[in-house]
Amino acid sequence: MEYYYKDDHESEFSLIDASEIKFNADSINETCYKIIWAKDDEISLGVDGCRILLKKGQLLFTTPLNNLDLEVENAKIIIYSFNRSFYCIRDHDAEVSCNGFLFLGSSMPIIVGLTPKEENSFNLLYDFFVEEFETVDHIQGEMLIVLLKRLLIKSVRIARKNLPKEDMPQGKFDIIRKFNLLVEQHFREKHKVSEYADILNISPKSLSNVFLRYYNQSPLKVISERICLEGERLIRFSDKNMSEIAYSLGFNEASHFSKFFKKHTGKSPKQYKTDISN
Repeated sequence: MEYYYKDDHESEFSLIDASEIKFNADSINETCYKIIWAKDDEISLGVDGCRILLKKGQLLFTTPLNNLDLEVENAKIIIYSFNRSFYCIRDHDAEVSCNGFLFLGSSMPIIVGLTPKEENSFNLLYDFFVEEFETVDHIQGEMLIVLLKRLLIKSVRIARKNLPKEDMPQGKFDIIRKFNLLVEQHFREKHKVSEYADILNISPKSLSNVFLRYYNQSPLKVISERICLEGERLIRFSDKNMSEIAYSLGFNEASHFSKFFKKHTGKSPKQYKTDISN
C-alpha cells in the first residue's frame, strides 16, 4: 500500500506500507527525510554502509545525507518520507525540536523504541494518516503537516527518555541540539570546540560540561566522528582521491587527514578503502 502527496510547489510526502508490496529505498526521492517504523516485523537495513537491526516497535530517522539501503517485501514496515518543501524541520525547529536530535547526518541515528501503550498511539496516528491521504481536498496538505508534526513531537518525547539524563532541562537540551546543527553546517572548516562555543556564546568548558553531564559524549568527539563519517562516505561513495577528500574536509595535507582518520577509526583511509572493496 502506497500513498503519495505532491502539490504544485514540489512538496512531497509519502506513506508506504510494505506488508503487501516490494519496496526499495531507491524509489524514494533522495532529497527526502525518512522515518522507518518496524511496525510488526523486524528488519535489517543499511545506513551509510553500516548494518542496523530495527526491532519490532522501533523507529529510525534518516536525513537526505544518509545513504539508505533498504529492500523489503511483504513485511509490516512503514516508511514515512517528506522533503523540505513539504516540511522544513530547520525552519520550523521551534515547533517540534527534532532538528539536531532525531535528524542528524550520523551513520548511527537515534532509534526510538515504543512501549505497548505508545505503539497503540502510533497505530492510531497511522490510521489518521491513511484517512487524510484518502481525503483529497484543498486542506489535505495542511492536515498531513499537522499529523507529521504530531509524529515528530511524540518521537522526540519518547527519545528524550533514553538520554543519559531524562530530566535534562530544556535549555541544556537546546544547547546540545544547536551544537549538533552547527557541527552539521561547519564540520568541514571548523574542527575546534572553541569555534562552536563562540557561536553559541558559551565558554568551551561550559559546553564540554553540558555534554559530559547530559550526553555522555564530549563535543570534540562529536566533531571528530562527524568528520570521519564524511570521510568514510566520500571514500565509499565518491570518486574523489585522498587529497581531494582531505581538502574538502578542511585538511591542508592528505597526510594530516590520514593521521586524523586513523587516530579515530583505527584504520588509514587507504586501508578503509581496501577493506570495503574486498
